Amino acid sequence: MSLPQRVHRHSISSVSSVSSIVARVALLATAAGLAACGAHAAEQRIAGSPSAAQASESGRAAIADRAPAPDRPGLGTSWGESVTAPVSFAPFERASGSPWAEVALHYNDAEGVLAHARYLGTRPAPLEVRAGDGALSVALVDDAGRLLPGIAAGGRTLIAGEDGERYRIVVHNATGARFEIVASVDGLDVIDGRPADPGRRGYLIDPYGTLAIDGFRTSDDAVAAFRFGRVADSYAAQTTGDRNVGVIGVAIFSERGAAWTPAELRRRDTADPFPERGYAMPPR
Repeated sequence: MSLPQRVHRHSISSVSSVSSIVARVALLATAAGLAACGAHAAEQRIAGSPSAAQASESGRAAIADRAPAPDRPGLGTSWGESVTAPVSFAPFERASGSPWAEVALHYNDAEGVLAHARYLGTRPAPLEVRAGDGALSVALVDDAGRLLPGIAAGGRTLIAGEDGERYRIVVHNATGARFEIVASVDGLDVIDGRPADPGRRGYLIDPYGTLAIDGFRTSDDAVAAFRFGRVADSYAAQTTGDRNVGVIGVAIFSERGAAWTPAELRRRDTADPFPERGYAMPPR
């Protein structure tokens, strides 16, 4: 059953009825245009209702009333400068109430990631994580659109960031289907700033499209940029607490009637362009 939720001009999804959900999703042109992600704002679509701005206002009020968290080593994500990122709403009905695929990206400062890499006998390199048998990929990029370095080992992905550096969450869709992307940073939903729940609405990504999430949404037209910073200065530490600082989550929902199952992906991967390889037969 579809649940009511919201989405943004990226496009965000929201619910208009039990059988129909509106989603807004942030859609940016192509992977080739990543380097220019921040240069020009593109309208994105969200799946859900337009209450993100109100939630953001209450979140800022909570920041003012909360005492700073005790200092901790490593990085968190701070509430950065305002960035223009308009959104709109679009209909999207989930194929299931459970995510089709999930990705968790842990991050830390370079020193911590290098130490972890040495321990595992490897070294950080530009990293993009595949999801859903390669149907989609997720990465963190810097302000110039370059992939941030990281390591993937033991079932965990660890990305290296730098204090003060701005970053984006970028998702590529390699299929001909639409998906809804619900994202969280430090345990907080990137659209309304509340403790994250995959049941909320997210951004829509079009077939063969690229979605770039620039920050915590503050209105239908802007976000507060993601910037690495001290844990004590993180948005989470100053609102709900720093328990989940250091992890980025992406829940991927397929659209009803267009599920990209592993079996379907295998069929496409093994499709034969010339199934009949025999020789010509003489006329009868």
